[in-house]
Amino acid sequence: MTDRKDELAANLAKVERRIAAACAAAGRKREEVTLIVVTKTYPASDVRLLSGLGVRHVAENRDQDAAPKADECSDLPLSWHFVGQLQTNKVRSVVGYADVVQSVDRSRLVTALSKEAERAGRELGCLLQVALDAGERERGERGGVAPAGIEELADLVARAPGLRLDGLMTVAPLTGEYAGRQRAAFERLMDLSTDLRRAHPAANMVSAGMSADLEEAVAAGATHVRVGTAVLGVRAGLG
Repeated sequence: MTDRKDELAANLAKVERRIAAACAAAGRKREEVTLIVVTKTYPASDVRLLSGLGVRHVAENRDQDAAPKADECSDLPLSWHFVGQLQTNKVRSVVGYADVVQSVDRSRLVTALSKEAERAGRELGCLLQVALDAGERERGERGGVAPAGIEELADLVARAPGLRLDGLMTVAPLTGEYAGRQRAAFERLMDLSTDLRRAHPAANMVSAGMSADLEEAVAAGATHVRVGTAVLGVRAGLG
């Protein structure tokens, strides 16, 4: 376990240096960017080590993995982010542990999240997942609402009991005009965030960038980066 803690500490230090350098290059303060460590596929023991190393935000994308892990780590001072495509039949479970759902992309999901948040007596942060590979009114390949649908969905979240509209999230698209153009994709997300904040000033969170492209996200103005493999490594069999 000591070896694993040392490995995680070294990886965290490298990621921290990358974020700090990207902030400096962009003329931003380091504290403007929050690191979220994506702990999917990794055990609760790693989450516990990360917490001991100062990590405060972790993310998961599958409820069946996240729920028992969050329960096992419920004594730790962590904020849990759900970042995967979310089916309505998993909402009750996710609301039980998630502090923020970053993948809100349709009205039916908003209704389900609101109902369960109210039932649990919780306020749940919500990010709208924006699909930059979607057509005018379609969803993206990996979920997400098309840019044209942001305003309507944002208003729905803002009115929903138990929910708090925190901002926008995107995943750099694999197809469409932004494929292979992460910086341009993240700059587009920032423009959409500016538009959103005209009606919802408090919705200022912008979640973008992962292990391979966090620098581009920081340069564009992201407030949160989601980093997995650069901290935890690549699990055998996952490629």
